[in-house]
Amino acid sequence: MTVAPWAEPKPTACLVLADGLVLMGDGAGATGTAVGELCFNTAMTGYQEILTDPSYAGQIVTFTFPHIGNVGANPDDVETVAAEAERAALGCVLRAPITTPQNWRATEDFGAWLAERGIVGITGVDTRAITARIRDGGMMNCAIAHNPDGVFDVPALLALAKGAPDMAGAEIATTVSGRKTVNWTAGTWQWGEGFEDPKGGNGPRIVALDYGIKGNILRLLASRGAQVTVLPADASVEEVLSVNPDGLFLSNGPGDPGATSLVVGDTLRALLARGLPTFGICLGHQLLGLAIGARTKKMRQGHHGANHPVLDLDTGTVSIVSMNHGFTVDGATLPANARETHRSLFDGTNCGLALTDRPAFSVQYHPEASPGPHDSHNLFDRFLAMVMEAKAAVAP
Repeated sequence: MTVAPWAEPKPTACLVLADGLVLMGDGAGATGTAVGELCFNTAMTGYQEILTDPSYAGQIVTFTFPHIGNVGANPDDVETVAAEAERAALGCVLRAPITTPQNWRATEDFGAWLAERGIVGITGVDTRAITARIRDGGMMNCAIAHNPDGVFDVPALLALAKGAPDMAGAEIATTVSGRKTVNWTAGTWQWGEGFEDPKGGNGPRIVALDYGIKGNILRLLASRGAQVTVLPADASVEEVLSVNPDGLFLSNGPGDPGATSLVVGDTLRALLARGLPTFGICLGHQLLGLAIGARTKKMRQGHHGANHPVLDLDTGTVSIVSMNHGFTVDGATLPANARETHRSLFDGTNCGLALTDRPAFSVQYHPEASPGPHDSHNLFDRFLAMVMEAKAAVAP
């Protein structure tokens, strides 16, 4: 059955959820159809960084903030690093029509940028209702179609949504990982100057395993003088050690950590056994947890936004952080040689761990932000201080 719900004005986009909800609206971005897991993000800014975060691979993002597009788009705010992760988020769902850019950094309209990246969008739908539906029923698959002719085969779209693979069990990280070794040099973005040059380049050697790494993570490491080498997600122990690293970084990324751990878990356990100082973020946190024997589980709605309060159990301080994850480490399953260091104040889920018998720690959230607050940038200083301490302990 082909459906064109009303003749004038015609809708040019259709969103169909796997539970049967059908919403008509106006198309934005690329034409065509995208199928993936539907989630919502509560951030008010940083939509370009969100859609280019490889952690969103396989997902369609509903923005709860109604006005999207006023900042426009520019090449500096792209978080994708590897060409393999060029299409991170598959689509976006918006309440209001995309607004005209009103920012001095904008180089193009957000809608045109969406089209260039192949991101299918729909506007003019009730994003509050969608958010409530996800909160009640959990994240579910959907199909989003943009057709300027306004003709949609709704039963076929529903079949696509229902037939899409579940994110649980999905191994996606290795598909968005870069396949080449990259020596990263760019530092953080500075007002009026752009991306800074590396500071000296004679700091500790850090190997970053790319499970879908964000650019700002690498910038924050490089801006602190680290010599950063990015390796593919499935790099072997020998490939990692050939760089003669002083520290190991485990990146963010998409998909089910349990599935990715089947590919990379043995390597991580072997590297941890060598006592290599290690820091993990997001998927890297989950993979570290799995490598030491903890378990992960899928969340109902996940955490996606830039306003999440996290409690530091060591200091009692609360940080507002950026988050993007649909799985979590089960804090109750941490082994005896690990302790919980951070906890979400929204739902009490685990947000950090540290090993007690070797120099390794990780956090579930995104201390590099982009977008989000900078409350937790100090974690990069903590990691590099840990690396330097370990390096000094073995120096002749």
